[in-house]
Amino acid sequence: MAKKKVIIIDDDFDILEATKLTLQAAGYDVATAASGQEGLAKIRGGGIDLIILDVMMARDTEGFQIAQDLKEDPKFKQIPILMMTSVSAKSGLSFDPVKDGDYLPVEDYVDKPVDPADLVQRVAKLLKKN
Repeated sequence: MAKKKVIIIDDDFDILEATKLTLQAAGYDVATAASGQEGLAKIRGGGIDLIILDVMMARDTEGFQIAQDLKEDPKFKQIPILMMTSVSAKSGLSFDPVKDGDYLPVEDYVDKPVDPADLVQRVAKLLKKN
């Protein structure tokens, strides 16, 4: 059975590398992108099973827009998105994919910093659904 491929889109190099190493150790094939545009290009290239997406990159709401665009596209809307961000800590706002689904079209949401074991568990759960 082929490894599931996860892409991490985050402009923080340290988060990108730590998350990549965590998921590779758990047996996933991991791609990374340091910007939303780079991430979208890799997603459009195909083969992605799960997206881990930051919110605040070039623009404070870039991740929200990327998630919205992907979920509106029939070719990509089935790919689960785990939003992993510190926006709640920085803004004081909290988000929930169930109650905030209109503007947060993701399957799961977690605040940074993320416990590595929790991250692996969330990824496995989302990929099991897909």
